[in-house]
Amino acid sequence: MLLLSRSDPDNLLHGSDPQVRCYRSGFSDQMEMLASTTEVVSYLNDHQRWFERCAQPMQVSALDQQSYALTLGRFGNFGFEVEPTIALRLLPEDAQLYRIETVRTVPHSLVLRDHYDVDFQASMQLIDQSSTTSVQWDLDLSVWIRLPKVITMLPEQLVQSSGDHLLRQIVRQISRRLTWKVQEDFHASHGLDCPPRRRAAF
Repeated sequence: MLLLSRSDPDNLLHGSDPQVRCYRSGFSDQMEMLASTTEVVSYLNDHQRWFERCAQPMQVSALDQQSYALTLGRFGNFGFEVEPTIALRLLPEDAQLYRIETVRTVPHSLVLRDHYDVDFQASMQLIDQSSTTSVQWDLDLSVWIRLPKVITMLPEQLVQSSGDHLLRQIVRQISRRLTWKVQEDFHASHGLDCPPRRRAAF
């Protein structure tokens, strides 16, 4: 099992290694907050109070006042298992728009520098709907991973579908679950009934 962290992008993003595969996925979701936009903005701005709690069961540690490192859990196919760690920065609100971006971090080991890279770009747009607030959540996620040579000897379509499956697992872990838990936490902290979960659109 490898604990993989963000590496030098020049090693993966711009190389020609046939063992490196890039997988991309998009995620969109919408959640309804039964409160004014002012209340939702106040809650989201104070992410130090809710982010770590809402990200559970992922392991989370604060890097600074805006950034967090997340260990996402174990994922794998064909006996190749990874436990990716990424770092995210929650940017300040700008006209009811929030952005989350990848933070460059130091790899856990120099041995892992060339194995894994990730680009996480997300946004949350708040839309005022009188007494309620709609939150539109969008994510673009790209993952570069250097696979063991034995896996790249398999049929290309099988390798691609396996990687796509792995990426969907990661997207569900860090996006869908986090969206739901933020919605539930907001309403619980304000003594409100939480609206039912919506079906996410991938």
